[in-house]
Amino acid sequence: MSDWLGIRDRVYVVTGGSSGIGLAIVRELLAVGAKVANFDIKDSDLKDDRLLFIQTDVTSHEAVKASVAKVLEHFGSIDGLVNNAGINIPSLLVDTREPRGPYELDEAKFDRMMAINVKGLFFVSQEVSRILAEKKSGVIVNMASEAGLEGSEGQSIYSATKGAVYSLTRSWAKELAKHNIRVVGIAPGIMEETGLRTLAYETALAYTRGKTVDELREGYGNTSTIPLGRSGKLSEVADFVLYVLSDKASYITGVTTNVAGGKTRG
Repeated sequence: MSDWLGIRDRVYVVTGGSSGIGLAIVRELLAVGAKVANFDIKDSDLKDDRLLFIQTDVTSHEAVKASVAKVLEHFGSIDGLVNNAGINIPSLLVDTREPRGPYELDEAKFDRMMAINVKGLFFVSQEVSRILAEKKSGVIVNMASEAGLEGSEGQSIYSATKGAVYSLTRSWAKELAKHNIRVVGIAPGIMEETGLRTLAYETALAYTRGKTVDELREGYGNTSTIPLGRSGKLSEVADFVLYVLSDKASYITGVTTNVAGGKTRG
């Protein structure tokens, strides 16, 4: 693949890079010759001399600081960050069918989603920003979601965490611009199936929406709300991430862009 983006040999940290969108981003960065540090709990089967896996709990500030230090020791520098790690635990605010049951929100679920999706994003952004500010250059990409603006039935806390990502993106872009650091959000829409769509996840989401798992799965194929008429590909999100990381997007900061086939509220 040609290096028209000019990011060959640059060093990028990707959180949650072992599966789903994160893995697609890691693959494409490697394909254009970039160096990648993957911060995740579990490793993937992807192996490359330019890929460094560092087992990282992003909810631990000490773990994040240690992981960033390992990147600097191994690659010598950091040029950008993709905050992709996230978790979604479908749950209802109030479950009238089974009060305080397994599909009703509780403090543990709330804390888990907030810890990974918001606190973890803060910890990694802060530590990487220290490096980028010294260099007076760099890019931070935050993975948001359409749910962060529109809300989502059975996914209220997940939606709230992604709403926070929108706000943090705008605020940090204003703060970090003086250091020549850009901060950009990306909000994927309905995407092709990945290994993250587990039976447990589908069962919980179907319950919160009063459907069976089969009915939920039938809905995956309904693309009537998407003007382009199809689900998105993981590679299409990764392509946009690479563009935003590159100097081709040098005047783009403080915004969150949907990669959603034209899908909007209307």
